[in-house]
Amino acid sequence: MTLAAGAGAAIALPRRTFAQTSPEAPATGVAPDAERHGLSAFGDLKYPADFAHFAYVDPKAPKGGTFSQIGPTAAYNQSFQTFNSLNAYILRGDGAQGMELTFDSLMARANDEPDAVYGLVAKSVAISADGTLYRFRLRPQARFHDGTALTAEDVAFSLNLLKAKGHPVITQVLREMEGAQAEAPDLVAVRFTPARARDVPLFVATLPIFSKAYYSVKSFEESTLEPPLGSGPYKVGRVEPGRTIAFERVTDYWGAGLPVNVGTDNFDTIRFEYFRDREVGFEAFKAKAYLFRQEFTARSWATGYTFPAFTEGKVKRAILPDATPSGAQGWFLNTRRPKFSDPRVREALSYAFDFEWTNKNLMFDAYRRTSSFFANSDLEAQGPAGPEEIALIESLGDRLTPADIAALKAPPWSPPVSDGSGQDRALLRKGAQLLREAGWEIKSGRLVNPQGEGLTIEFLDDEGGLERHTAPFIKNLKLLGIEANFRLVDGPQYQRRLNEFDFDSTVRRYSMSTVPGESLRNYFGSRAAATPGSNNLSGISDPVVDLLIEQVIAAPTREALRTACRVLDRRLRAGRYWVPHWYSAEFRIAFWDEFGWPDVPRPTYARAIPDIWSSRARTAG
Repeated sequence: MTLAAGAGAAIALPRRTFAQTSPEAPATGVAPDAERHGLSAFGDLKYPADFAHFAYVDPKAPKGGTFSQIGPTAAYNQSFQTFNSLNAYILRGDGAQGMELTFDSLMARANDEPDAVYGLVAKSVAISADGTLYRFRLRPQARFHDGTALTAEDVAFSLNLLKAKGHPVITQVLREMEGAQAEAPDLVAVRFTPARARDVPLFVATLPIFSKAYYSVKSFEESTLEPPLGSGPYKVGRVEPGRTIAFERVTDYWGAGLPVNVGTDNFDTIRFEYFRDREVGFEAFKAKAYLFRQEFTARSWATGYTFPAFTEGKVKRAILPDATPSGAQGWFLNTRRPKFSDPRVREALSYAFDFEWTNKNLMFDAYRRTSSFFANSDLEAQGPAGPEEIALIESLGDRLTPADIAALKAPPWSPPVSDGSGQDRALLRKGAQLLREAGWEIKSGRLVNPQGEGLTIEFLDDEGGLERHTAPFIKNLKLLGIEANFRLVDGPQYQRRLNEFDFDSTVRRYSMSTVPGESLRNYFGSRAAATPGSNNLSGISDPVVDLLIEQVIAAPTREALRTACRVLDRRLRAGRYWVPHWYSAEFRIAFWDEFGWPDVPRPTYARAIPDIWSSRARTAG
């Protein structure tokens, strides 16, 4: 089993909510203020200005039919378990998945490049020499669903609104965006501070564009089930709060013929289904209540596909390679609580989790152990620091202590490897020793601190899929004198408690961009640790982490960025902020055999489903 991304994370997000791209460095060979058709982190683009469509699409894909699924990802206020709002860009409420389909953005993601975006509402962009001013030239044909023109006033209004009142993840990323201004009906200027991170301009370019006129009479800050006015390829259709939401294709969508849209948005209806129980959701798939499933449960994948529709060939399965960074999944520990303030206590918990037993007995050996915050990528630190890492570490001079420098040069911390028995006594003894060193001792079978307070842990979740995996962990914790329990709450309560950091430990998966930037501040920065609703669940507040994040953001080349990420990974792993889980470098998918897809190599950096699929009999693999 693995989990999809948490709020604001970028793994496999629909292309119109790509939340972890990277911004433009001065492009080689492109003069300042010259208009260009796309942006990337370091100025390199695969597609020329006159490209007809992305290489991974079928430009003649038929339109029609229905695609339905349990949404595999969530961003901002979206929940996997339920929804009660169609406003998915604020903190309040549980937003419906798929709302990004109803909004256009200035630019759209190319899924066969690590970080490039190309013109959607904006046909071009010009960047000042110092990289602080971006002028987006809009397409005159851009329209909202009510037929009104989408202008620079709407773009500027949307960006300023999201900066002021958007979800905390959005407002934190937009901290270094000074503001947006309409200079003409087709020209919007976005100004950034010199301190802006690499990914902020591209984040801006992929944010939703709202109608200024619509929100002049509607409140943006309220949860609502009223469909908002959009401009994207889909409109909100049937809505059953907490159960299902459908999006209907806009047949006269203004942008259908643009190069970034050719061969995409092929289904007449895209539907998201919600189930509070994974097993119930699987049974619904077997009964054809929905048509596509990304399988996150190893047990179901290994033993569940014996039902008639599968054996008769009506349901197909496939394993697709996933070349994107798998990032970090695990039990994140809330260091805001005094009992988790000592890293020795946090590390001791890792000795009680037997991954090897869990993987073999509960997950059919389907997973690899996660050690790094950048797993499955070349950003992961391995072994002693190499020459480039050492040069970066030493360049930081007196901003690091000698102990910091020595630790960063040493091999990074990795979770222990057990004997696979489920109760590795040697590892449990090491955990007990760490607890003693941190001042905890066993009295009457109970682990207590010098004040006589017991060590208790509540594992908070809104879905029971990981209860089987947590139970043996809890059992081993009890052997250390720690009283732990698994607490299942409903989706709204779960999200509220996370927003307020009212938990001991919870599971989350963060997948990093191929070119990380501002998102690192939101995940690991000290400022985010004190910001309700941020993704810094562990409450990491470390000046050295902050310093290294800035090194990542300031990296002038892809190679320098890679080096800085590896050093940051070393520091984060040294903090023992989590008990690492597992990952799989592949997508396991199952689907009713009613779809087709392009007979070309699939894009490297996204699943791209349903983006490039269509409704027809299978014709290509």
